[in-house]
Amino acid sequence: MKADKSNKKALIALGVGGFGIGMTEFVIMGILPDVANSLRISIPQAGHFISAYALGVVIGAPTLTALSGKWPAHKVLLYLMVWFTLFNTLSAFSTSYTTLMIARFLSGLPHGAFFGIGAVVAGKLAKEGKAAQAIATMFAGLTIANVIGVPVGTYLGHHYNWNLSFLLVGVVGVFAMLSIYFWIPKLGKSSSGGFFKDLKVFKRMEIWMLILLTTIGTGGFFAWYSYIAPLLTKVSGHSESMVSYAMILAGVGMVFGNFIGAKMAEIFKPLKAVIISLSLMVLVLVINSLVAANPVAILILTFIIGIVSFMVGTPIQLAIIKASKGSESLGSSMNQSAFNMGNASGAFFAGLPIAMGYGFTSASLVGAFMASIGIGIALLIIVVSRKRTVNAKRKMAFN
Repeated sequence: MKADKSNKKALIALGVGGFGIGMTEFVIMGILPDVANSLRISIPQAGHFISAYALGVVIGAPTLTALSGKWPAHKVLLYLMVWFTLFNTLSAFSTSYTTLMIARFLSGLPHGAFFGIGAVVAGKLAKEGKAAQAIATMFAGLTIANVIGVPVGTYLGHHYNWNLSFLLVGVVGVFAMLSIYFWIPKLGKSSSGGFFKDLKVFKRMEIWMLILLTTIGTGGFFAWYSYIAPLLTKVSGHSESMVSYAMILAGVGMVFGNFIGAKMAEIFKPLKAVIISLSLMVLVLVINSLVAANPVAILILTFIIGIVSFMVGTPIQLAIIKASKGSESLGSSMNQSAFNMGNASGAFFAGLPIAMGYGFTSASLVGAFMASIGIGIALLIIVVSRKRTVNAKRKMAFN
């Protein structure tokens, strides 16, 4: 009984860390004009701070995970959160484009490693058959950040000073550090294989296919989410003030979707759950493009897309952990890099038809197309895996 209570506290500690990470990743989008005005730069230039953070995630996920493999997992998680807290706090004191760029890049480095190692730890702390729910508890912090943390941070940054937004992230980081220190039990090394053995995971074709699946499949969500503001204001006719409420609505949907996806991963095999989630994403994004002019329907769809889009998170995380057996933390962290590449690719590809004059509804159709490609990749992985299993059985029978 005590062990169960202790493990629940450990999962909450991971969730608090996820809350802080989710907040710093998305709050910058809401305060971008305020940052631009304060530093006397253009909004497109201020957008580089989003890219700098994403680049930090992509580089830091495999690098920090591989290098920290020889240390106990609970200590690695604590050190990653110390790093996160330090550089997010320093972001609040940045006074120029260059210093904030550097701070944003450095604050992004621990993101992927924290979620990657945290997902493996959550799975180990869970009861048998409940790994998906445990991982979802950690990711719940990120989704709840979109409902509470990001709106509060945006309000402070917009009505007072953008520096307060990052100071608030720093405060959350301190709470996360304390939670990890007191609530996460002593654990073994985050990797049992060692640095060079871990790197061999990249020789597995299935890992690269899963990374591609995450990048393109989840890119479908980001294709829609990146252009949600102009879709609501210029197509649906909502006021600019409604955008914040719509994003909270999407965030509430993400919270539900996160746990629904975990439940699906317990009922179905991870990749089958991914296919179901992406199929629903295709459907709702196409419907979204058709009813976008209706101000009521668009808000309902915003909530539903939030649910469907985050149903894929836990199943795909489980799939890559299973595929990277022996180097689970590294494989898991690489999936976080893929999510951020999905963020960048979704925004980029959805922007192309908009630039060509096809309107903001085209972003939803691009998202549906990307999710469709994700389904194709998932089916291909299943076919290749089955073929490999059959060949292995034949080889054993022959020997």
